[in-house]
Amino acid sequence: LPNPRYADLTGVGISGVVLLTILLVARFGRGFWANISVLLGIIVGGVVTASMGLMDFHKVAQAQWFDMVLPFEIALPVFDPILILTMTLVMIVVMIESTGMFLALGEMTGREISRDDLTRGLRTDGLGTLIGGLFNTFPYTSFSQNVGLVAVTGVKSRWVCVAGGMILIVLGVLPKMAALIESLPTVVLGGAGLVMFGMVAATGIRILSNVDFQKNRNNAMIVAVSIGVGMIPLIAPNFRQWMPHAIHPLIESGILLASITAVVLNIFFNGASRDTSAAVLAARQADAH
Repeated sequence: LPNPRYADLTGVGISGVVLLTILLVARFGRGFWANISVLLGIIVGGVVTASMGLMDFHKVAQAQWFDMVLPFEIALPVFDPILILTMTLVMIVVMIESTGMFLALGEMTGREISRDDLTRGLRTDGLGTLIGGLFNTFPYTSFSQNVGLVAVTGVKSRWVCVAGGMILIVLGVLPKMAALIESLPTVVLGGAGLVMFGMVAATGIRILSNVDFQKNRNNAMIVAVSIGVGMIPLIAPNFRQWMPHAIHPLIESGILLASITAVVLNIFFNGASRDTSAAVLAARQADAH
């Protein structure tokens, strides 16, 4: 049933407060404060909704202070061929993205990235995904925003990443923290989502700005078809109703469809190039925040 309170003015107003807070901090904040503008916007939204009585804290009260996540606690693995194929395709897309980020990070730190370095990096991504699956969570990837922090902060020490990982481990065994995050109304996350998902689109635009559309007219065809195919599940979600149900997991994700289409068409029109300079430039543009 439709939500009777969908897009009510109170929710729209709260989302606007969150968005305005993010914009103000990003405009007038400096250094560390500007870098956490989205987090500050969410905190302000949480305070506003709590003061209005729109947050429900009963899950926070019921949650334990400490709990350990155990392997296969939610469910045991299911080996479905279609799901395995889907995840394999997803991981191929992740590896393509990670390769560009590894090359960009090497250039930022003044270190030449060899084929062995790339191999070790991709193996680490795969190992992280495997461990995440054992502990009932989602696949992991080398996030481009994290690589961009190297350029923003100038901090190049791997021990900073180790410290961040330890902090996340500590937060992961505190169920009350998870319950508090879950208690945030969706209108708060919606205001922050406008910025976060918009930044993803802006990153894609920056990457495409480095594509040669003038000398190579095939690139425009690749981009056009890939975007069009990726928009199909969003614009026409029932397009797969006459297709075999077994292949639905492969075609219901617009990101997966667009990524596969772009890779296949690029190989078809341009071939497989060994020149990594374009990948480095594109990745650095994507990570420049």
